[in-house]
Amino acid sequence: MYEILYQCKLGRCLASLIARPGISRAVGCFMDMRISSAFIKPFIRKNKIDMREAAPKKYVSFNDFFTRRLLDGARVFDERNNVLASPCDGLLTVYEASASGVFTIKGSPYTMETLLDDRSLAESFEGGYLFVFRLTPSHYHRYAFPDAGRILKTGRIQGIFHTVRPYALENIPVFKTNTREYALMETENFGRMIYMEVGATMVGRIQNDVTSGTFQRGQEKGRFEFGGSTVILITEKGKCAPLGEIISCTQNGLEYPIQMGKAVSDLNCHGENA
Repeated sequence: MYEILYQCKLGRCLASLIARPGISRAVGCFMDMRISSAFIKPFIRKNKIDMREAAPKKYVSFNDFFTRRLLDGARVFDERNNVLASPCDGLLTVYEASASGVFTIKGSPYTMETLLDDRSLAESFEGGYLFVFRLTPSHYHRYAFPDAGRILKTGRIQGIFHTVRPYALENIPVFKTNTREYALMETENFGRMIYMEVGATMVGRIQNDVTSGTFQRGQEKGRFEFGGSTVILITEKGKCAPLGEIISCTQNGLEYPIQMGKAVSDLNCHGENA
């Protein structure tokens, strides 16, 4: 289906219509209905989801299943102050941040300004890193804070929903057209940081439960409802050094599998309290 939609002009036009927020919202509403629970077992089989991690529960809808919680202890956060922990499960790539330069995400070029829709904010993070976590439908779709701190401000950039599957990424600038929400945070160990969620096709709802005040490392921030989605962390210059194997994967055009709570940085981070 994705090959047909995104590898020809007619298909991309159709995808643009399908992906508009109104249709995504309608699909989201259907996935909240009891009848949608019929899709749960086929989805588990197709995506080879290990339900042994999930907290025992009878799901009343597909979205109830999709936003399932895991058993206590299934995800443990690295507690070392000078190690940045992954905020979610996903496939990770990492890039140097440059307000004036161009970086590539899955074959599509972007600047920090077009991603954040804010020139001064983009320039203030020049020289740092972007950690891009792509969540597939089979991943755990709740996300958490990678360090303790407080939220300075939040923002929302409205867009048109498009899939974040690889075929889509080869043909359209996904991050430029997708709805994004972000929080500018002051963290205890890594200075200021931007935490961004990116919606995808059929994800009409990015559900953030914590939008102000303070937070703790490992505290749940929110969740994505049905569909593949993306989380992005942007760090300041000199505050964090990504793991060498993650950089190597990105340079070779690969994504690095990661679980929530695992280290994504080296011990030579230069956070204020490291």
